[in-house]
Amino acid sequence: MSEAKVTSDEPRIDRAQFGLAVVLALVGLYTIVDARGLNVGFGDPIGPRVFPYVIGTFMVVLAVLLAVATARGDVPQAEEGEDIDLTTPPDWLTVGKLVGILVLNLLLVNVLGWAITGALLFAGCAWALGSRTLLRDLLVGAVMAVASWYFFYSGLGVPLSPGILDGIL
Repeated sequence: MSEAKVTSDEPRIDRAQFGLAVVLALVGLYTIVDARGLNVGFGDPIGPRVFPYVIGTFMVVLAVLLAVATARGDVPQAEEGEDIDLTTPPDWLTVGKLVGILVLNLLLVNVLGWAITGALLFAGCAWALGSRTLLRDLLVGAVMAVASWYFFYSGLGVPLSPGILDGIL
């Protein structure tokens, strides 16, 4: 038996786009179903349900269009100014590092507080993406985390967890 050769006439199918279409459709359907639980006021012809119905329907339509385009062989094209190669495989080690840092942040934010975990989140993500200046990244992360903590707490009235810095912040 001979192996079939892929010619340039055959469309290349990007199966990851089908996954994106499924996720988009599921989120759209969830939005539509969840909108049914919104309370509609008496005498309000439009009500609060209209917006989620429109957005959810729009997402489902986009998912169908994406699936059809993918089945036809449409693939994303790099912009002229981009210097990336879309055929290069993803760097799963970096993705794993970022996921690990985010999970660690979720586990520690209530214990250590936002000011500390926010600084660690920034420095960890910078490290995962290639930065080698750990001290500077920690300092920048600490300034941003404390500033955002005060912005949410004082400016918006949304208390973030102070963690072990309760009474200091």
